[in-house]
Amino acid sequence: MGNSLLEHKTEDELWVEYHRSRDPSIREFFIKQYAPLVKYVAGKVAVGMPSNVEFDDLVGFGVFGLLDAIDKFDPDKNVKFKTYAVTRIRGSIFDELRSIDWVPRSVRQKTREIEDAINKLESKLGRTATDTEIAGSLGVSDAEFQQTMYKISGTSIMSLNDVWYSGDDAERISIGDSIESPSSLNPDVIVEKDEIKRVIVEAINELPEKEKMVLVLYYYEDLTLKEIGQVLHVTESRVSQLHTKANLRLRAKLTNIRKGIM
Repeated sequence: MGNSLLEHKTEDELWVEYHRSRDPSIREFFIKQYAPLVKYVAGKVAVGMPSNVEFDDLVGFGVFGLLDAIDKFDPDKNVKFKTYAVTRIRGSIFDELRSIDWVPRSVRQKTREIEDAINKLESKLGRTATDTEIAGSLGVSDAEFQQTMYKISGTSIMSLNDVWYSGDDAERISIGDSIESPSSLNPDVIVEKDEIKRVIVEAINELPEKEKMVLVLYYYEDLTLKEIGQVLHVTESRVSQLHTKANLRLRAKLTNIRKGIM
């Protein structure tokens, strides 16, 4: 298909045409059109990452997600391509990060210890555990606990991108997706996902107010950690800590449910 024909068709028409013909020139058009989206998603993921994770590497990982999104997008599914692509791009970046095992083992172990402590405490208390209670159950001071939270905060974004339903590849759902796109789930798989989504949303609503605000502002309102700090009148590092705590609480709450559905 020539460039002039590309220019005279709407994007919706091009998607229908590409879905039918797999024309390489249309694919090339979409790659160029959505390349900035890869940088945008990589930029959001890069916030709070340790210095050994290069932005250019994240962009490279994200490109695989864009190509995958272009090839698998179905214009008949009533989901915007941008929404679909963001999920695929982010998923691709985190898949690659997992494969290169960039989180130090000591950090991963400490994260698991805190999750387990929260899980046991909140099951026993029947309410949200305070920082002091969590620190006490770990046998450390409040100051040591806050220091640990700061250390692991750079890895916490990973946890909201864990897949919580893995059947068909198109039926994957993460906590982040539930917050970010509450109404964009594919109707074909809504029945399977609905219960998981309900449980995730319920768990989010049970979080302390500031932690819940951080998640909603980050995933749904699309603000950076710095911008969230300005909204909540706290420092960026404090937002990072709140973000980490929210993730750990959510993972603790959902651990048993996840075992039941995976």
